[in-house]
Amino acid sequence: MSIIEIASHRGGAFLWPENSLLAFRHALGWAAEQVEFDVHASRDGEPVVIHDATLDRTTDGSGPIATLDWAEVRRHRLRGTGGEHVPSLAQTAALIGPSPQKLRMEIKAGVDGWPYAGFVQRCTEVLGPLRARTVLMSFEAATLAEAAALGGFEQLVYLAETRPMRALRPVDAVALCRSCGATELGVHVSVADEALRDALRESGLRLSVWGANHASSIARALALGVDVLATDDPPLAIAMRAGGKAYPR
Repeated sequence: MSIIEIASHRGGAFLWPENSLLAFRHALGWAAEQVEFDVHASRDGEPVVIHDATLDRTTDGSGPIATLDWAEVRRHRLRGTGGEHVPSLAQTAALIGPSPQKLRMEIKAGVDGWPYAGFVQRCTEVLGPLRARTVLMSFEAATLAEAAALGGFEQLVYLAETRPMRALRPVDAVALCRSCGATELGVHVSVADEALRDALRESGLRLSVWGANHASSIARALALGVDVLATDDPPLAIAMRAGGKAYPR
């Protein structure tokens, strides 16, 4: 029985400021297998580690990331970190790289909802050899298709929006993954079930969930036997996984 991998979502957003080097340093101290984070492109194409397409919610700045060069973005500080600046992918990779944990990177779309042109290639250049330890995720099929063409990633994850997933048959979910070269489907924990898990497994694909942030949803994901559980509370998920119950895989 293989282990259900735990990913510290945004570094563990319940406990530390999301997508900060502070959070990632804490996350690396726990027995999780992956550190999850998000990237957007600056105006000059630098991969910036931040969830939103704008600076407004998590920093002392405002406006879209894509309207600023990296030299401008890096001057802004993240709220709650005691003065840490917005990190780049290069800084994040340098921090996680020496650890045994995998990089779980979601490539986001811009404020207009469109993928950043040529951004996957730029991310691979920054990652270098760490690409082989990187799980690349996206809600954008075009982004995943570009990554599949480049090759060399640990896994490629198609992230499915929750409302459309409720209307899809498991066979349709498999087809979505196949269409863009994804090796894993990521869904909100509330829509994951045995039928979806089994259809993916029978097709040689993996199932991951996000939104497993409290005891009840973590227990549901563990009992379902997903491949990866992304959580904002990694210490809780790690403790529950270690609780002695054998979960099916």
